[in-house]
Amino acid sequence: MTLTQSLPRAGKYLTFAVAQERYSVPVLKVREIMRLCPVTPVPRMPAYIKGVINLRGKIVPVVDLRERFGLGAAEDTERICIVVVQVEEPDGASRLTGMIVDVVEEVSQFQSDDLEPPPDFGDAVDARFIVGMAKTRGQVKTLLDIDRLLGFVGQIDVRALHTRSAEL
Repeated sequence: MTLTQSLPRAGKYLTFAVAQERYSVPVLKVREIMRLCPVTPVPRMPAYIKGVINLRGKIVPVVDLRERFGLGAAEDTERICIVVVQVEEPDGASRLTGMIVDVVEEVSQFQSDDLEPPPDFGDAVDARFIVGMAKTRGQVKTLLDIDRLLGFVGQIDVRALHTRSAEL
């Protein structure tokens, strides 16, 4: 992987879990966190796009991150929620998108010393949606480039990513 994007920036990040893995996105990208609500399906969408919701008069697409990462369905729990984020388009426009996550954990303040660029997973793993890694309290959290993650078309196999990182 060639690193063409900038290194992660210190600041506040929202941390959430998907299938026991911890991910973080800049808190400034987050517009709302809400309980899982009924999602209206849209025909002929990829399996990871669950449909749309009406958020105070705006139609917002909803992506299931478990499906997006190829991790299968989650057990229904009361902690599953939708994180609504603002995604920047390549043309400069922005749009809201909801992400279904297993649980929202916390807002963390990451310092520069906590952050590292993404590791080189080689060509076998598509990791272009990873901005970096954060080390905090004995855990490593993957920092996501939400614009790339939600703008990328196709399935992302995050299991291969974690298998490859365990081998390094």
